[in-house]
Amino acid sequence: MTDVSEVTLPDLLRPGLKIVFVGINPSLFSAQRGHYFARTTNRFWPCFSRSVLSLAARQALGVEVLKPEHDRVLPDYGFGFTDLVKRPTARADQLDPAELAAGVGALAAKLARDKPLIACFHGITGFRYVHRVLAAAAPTPQLGEQPWRLGPSRLFVIPNPSPANAHATPALQTAWYDRLAAEVGFNIQ
Repeated sequence: MTDVSEVTLPDLLRPGLKIVFVGINPSLFSAQRGHYFARTTNRFWPCFSRSVLSLAARQALGVEVLKPEHDRVLPDYGFGFTDLVKRPTARADQLDPAELAAGVGALAAKLARDKPLIACFHGITGFRYVHRVLAAAAPTPQLGEQPWRLGPSRLFVIPNPSPANAHATPALQTAWYDRLAAEVGFNIQ
């Protein structure tokens, strides 16, 4: 029997993506189910589905609401997924800071290889490690587009869609996905 801590989510990456969503690390629940943001209480899928950002993908797939099971087909529509650290945990605070710092190099290599237009970080917490390791002299990270790039990729930070993030309502989370749509030139109606 495989130890659940040995199972992780595969990167859903390839050259030419418009947006790569970058999480801190997979949850144990998501890793067990084999899909990103698999817990029904996570706000990613409902908020992303309400956003114009996912409109073309939803129309092409013939669905109103995207679900975790759609993660594997989203690269066909310009969206990829990865994590700063691939080791699943029950909570991100169970990661060692050295593990997060080490994940920065691997992430930078993935982005340099696949060259997405935007790397969108879910949450300022994970992005702070990228900032410290690669651009400590850059301005303090805030939500929105960052003033530096990682290879050719623009960097964008939005609130973490976890229900543990009490600072971002579903409406605010959706608004951030709409803002991201505007950044990549999707039409907002």
